[in-house]
Amino acid sequence: MKKLTPKQEGFCKSYVETGNASEAYRLNYSASKMSDAVLNNEASKLVNHHGITMRLEQIKQAHSERHNITVDGITAMYKEVIANATASTQFGPAVSAITGLAKLHGLLTDKVEVTDNSIADRLAAARKLRNAANQTKARQETPFKPL
Repeated sequence: MKKLTPKQEGFCKSYVETGNASEAYRLNYSASKMSDAVLNNEASKLVNHHGITMRLEQIKQAHSERHNITVDGITAMYKEVIANATASTQFGPAVSAITGLAKLHGLLTDKVEVTDNSIADRLAAARKLRNAANQTKARQETPFKPL
């Protein structure tokens, strides 16, 4: 396969990300002065280009593999870690994997400490500052009355 130009490679990556050939063309080529019809035609030509079609398939495959992480897959990995750690009497990693598995399935949650610096407290402090600033501004805008 002939090597693609940097613009063609960029078009391929943008096309896989956006799913829109015209948008991918716009992002990688000078298209500001093109009409929509011309832009769509040029994008279509690129999508049908043999080298680009091949590269799109490669990127889509890698993209699919990268995003094929599921709860079931992670569960299987945790179970394998638990089995291997238990078999080799390494109970620390087994406990860590059990904890991770329980968190994954929502059986354990981390405690969150609520401090005095909560959002409500910060909002109240901000309102107090705003009111004080408004009062100062009002005093400054009051005309001076001579005696």
